[in-house]
Amino acid sequence: MFDTMTTTKVAGALCGALLIFLLGKWAAEGLYHPASHGEAAYVIEVADASGDAAPAEEVNFDELMANADVESGAKVFRKCSACHKLDDTNGTGPHLDGLVGREVGSVPGFSYSAAMASHGGVWTPEEISHFIENPRGYISGTAMGFAGLKKPQDRADVIAYIQSVSN
Repeated sequence: MFDTMTTTKVAGALCGALLIFLLGKWAAEGLYHPASHGEAAYVIEVADASGDAAPAEEVNFDELMANADVESGAKVFRKCSACHKLDDTNGTGPHLDGLVGREVGSVPGFSYSAAMASHGGVWTPEEISHFIENPRGYISGTAMGFAGLKKPQDRADVIAYIQSVSN
């Protein structure tokens, strides 16, 4: 075991290390703490951000749908095809055959989440676009675990594709 002299040396080394650490901390606070520097040497003027910013550009959805590319939509649909089918059979998600104009949560034999079943309404292209942009943000509590399609043109393309292959 340790004798008294060794124990005293170890305790002194620990206290010395703590003292050096504290002195270093105080020195760093003195050098880098903004309160210890006093008043700023110069001030950078910033324009008031309240109301000066340009409003976000509104996307004309009808124009996007008119210019939608079905071939591009087929490529984007690959993200959807992991859960959804277009052949009137259900997968992990309900089939999307005939989606446009269909009642929300109305595919026979598919077990919808309570949020989706109680949402109500009809799937219009614009409604679909809002939903697939951020599914959980649009219908809170939906079981759809997809992050969403952020680009409006991608959403329009995939909706055009679904419409083109629906029975």
